[in-house]
Amino acid sequence: MRYPIFHHPGYVASLPAGHRFPMSKYAAVVEELKRLGSDDFAEFHSAEPVPRAVVERAHEVAYVAQLFALDVDPAIEKRIGFPVTEQVLRRARYSSGGTLAAARRALEVGAASNAAGGSHHAHPGFGSGYCVLNDVGVAASQLLAEGAVERILVVDLDVHQGDGTAAMFAAEPRVFTFSMHCEANFPVRKMASDLDVGLPVGMGDADYLSLLETHLPRILERHRPRLVFYNAGVDVHAEDRLGRLSLTDEGLAARDRYVARCCLGAGIPFVTVMGGGYGADVSVIARRHARSIVIAAEVWRQAMPGPQARAASTAGSSFKPVT
Repeated sequence: MRYPIFHHPGYVASLPAGHRFPMSKYAAVVEELKRLGSDDFAEFHSAEPVPRAVVERAHEVAYVAQLFALDVDPAIEKRIGFPVTEQVLRRARYSSGGTLAAARRALEVGAASNAAGGSHHAHPGFGSGYCVLNDVGVAASQLLAEGAVERILVVDLDVHQGDGTAAMFAAEPRVFTFSMHCEANFPVRKMASDLDVGLPVGMGDADYLSLLETHLPRILERHRPRLVFYNAGVDVHAEDRLGRLSLTDEGLAARDRYVARCCLGAGIPFVTVMGGGYGADVSVIARRHARSIVIAAEVWRQAMPGPQARAASTAGSSFKPVT
């Protein structure tokens, strides 16, 4: 059975010349996955754009109306960091659709990845920080509305706090938001997640992993989620242009492996989204994102018993917890 990865060419949109957001990384990560042998272990699925009604489950109707009319308040566009064009809105809808589809597939087979997503700065009523729609928020809201899951955990390990996701689910007890981020970084005004762990500038692998190992098992035990969304931002890397933490490639790999093993070892379906990663060399950033996805695939294959994996492959049956 091959690991499911969701992607669409619509994940890339044109931005003003010289813009610092690395839009091309969403195509580059797929090429990097292929270079790393994804044809042997993964199956790519095409994402579909989420319809307006699904967007409105997570975002305020007035903001959604501005988006779909391509008439966004200039103050909101300034917060987002680029104009909301037809391509930009299309990209946000495809990215959200990929996260929702990956979550549905994870509920069936145990795990899946969206080769985009992690737009955690988009609030219910406005976009911010290069985020137009909050894809995890859209997916989680839809799955809760359908009754597909009872409880959801968002593990946000991007270097920036998941302020939009925290705001979106502040009054929703079925969603537990956990953000571990550099405290002295964007956004200046943090929102209250269910658990925030603010990290000092320059923290490296050992201290970072120790904190993660302290908090994540406790959250899983207390909240008992039926689905985990993992924002695997690689902007915690020491060389990231916007990061301010000091993780190495080895630290990133250990982080990703630990989260996957905690979730899948407990039999909890697990979906990864890419999150942030910034630098002049897009190929380097894409390589880090791709390795996060490869690690998720490796842990998933180790967690799935052989007969169960074959059954899920042929019948599309729901994921059964590992015993």
